[in-house]
Amino acid sequence: MTTSHAGDAVVTKLVTFGRILREAGVEVGPGRLQNALLALDRIDLRQRPEVYAALACTMVARRDDLDIFDRAFRAWFEQAPTRNLGQRPPDLGLGIDEKKKPEVLAGHGLEQSPPGEDDEDEATTDDAVSAWSPVEILRQRDFAAMSRDELLRVRKAMELLARSLPTRPSRRLEAAAEGRHIDPRGTLRRAMRHEGEPVERAFRRPKQVERRLVFLCDVSGSMEPYARALVLFLQAAVATGRHVEAFTFGTRLTRLTPYLDGRDPERALDRAARAVPDWAGGTRIGEALHAFNDLYARRGMTRGAIVTIASDGWERGDVGLLREQMARLRRRSRAVVWVNPLKGTAGYEPLAAGMAAALPYCDVFIPGHNLAALEGLADVIARVGRERLARPTVLRSAA
Repeated sequence: MTTSHAGDAVVTKLVTFGRILREAGVEVGPGRLQNALLALDRIDLRQRPEVYAALACTMVARRDDLDIFDRAFRAWFEQAPTRNLGQRPPDLGLGIDEKKKPEVLAGHGLEQSPPGEDDEDEATTDDAVSAWSPVEILRQRDFAAMSRDELLRVRKAMELLARSLPTRPSRRLEAAAEGRHIDPRGTLRRAMRHEGEPVERAFRRPKQVERRLVFLCDVSGSMEPYARALVLFLQAAVATGRHVEAFTFGTRLTRLTPYLDGRDPERALDRAARAVPDWAGGTRIGEALHAFNDLYARRGMTRGAIVTIASDGWERGDVGLLREQMARLRRRSRAVVWVNPLKGTAGYEPLAAGMAAALPYCDVFIPGHNLAALEGLADVIARVGRERLARPTVLRSAA
């Protein structure tokens, strides 16, 4: 248990260090964080030169960034005071707290530009290019590299994506101009206008209702840069209707649907932040799915539903349990969609033990690192809602 908590603390501190480097202008994506974790697993963490060399080799790709890395390393790992991140609710939707960045970066050669400088540049760009669109430019930007203001800009686009929920034909019928089902009452009512002759016939058709969607978002330390943006998308999806369920998981499962509901997104995200006790902690995907299958899926929540799991697949628990629970989830749902932010990295392969164990039970495996990827997710959900995917026979035997 002590080793597990120590590993979770290392992941949390490394992810935060990556955020500091990104804010200072160093390109640190999820692939480099993954390589850094693998490097730290092979060295003695008590030796400062080994830790420094491992992080420098895996997180820095340009010689010009070495000086920034050196100052950030000394500021974060050697001089910055120890803080307990669990004592305050995390910022789920607005990125790194702008008030805290000067405390971490100031005095170490990582100062930010003046507040009005970026605004002036944006105004100049607006005047120069009449077709400039901030959301269009941010479509391809990685969520992990987005600032507070940029996440606020893409929130409106997320709301538009969340409104395109898939539908399914219900057993109930509704009035229609034409169709295959004749409405006896409507036909008789119209016949009264023509002395009892059914000259005008009335029709009914199956009513279209929203298909249930279930989202499970990983909020562990390795997913923290992307979990902020994904929770924003969950809030927009929950606000669209009553057929959307949202959960988060790290070391435990948390149902966020009651906290994300409402017209005020700021207040909803604040309630959700206080409801997540394991933000930026460890990862127990198998145990979280086991709790979900026992508590919620058994009640019919996943019957005919599209289940979307957003995670990088880093499993610190029992991989066999994850495989077993994915098989249960697969049998009870219409489709399982796995969203992995690391898939957007060039050369990515699902080699992590958790991802390799879960992948055979997924109908669709897509990236989720930027707004364009979320647009692809919305298209996939709409397509799966209309068309049932053919499931391989190997999944039936494995289940």
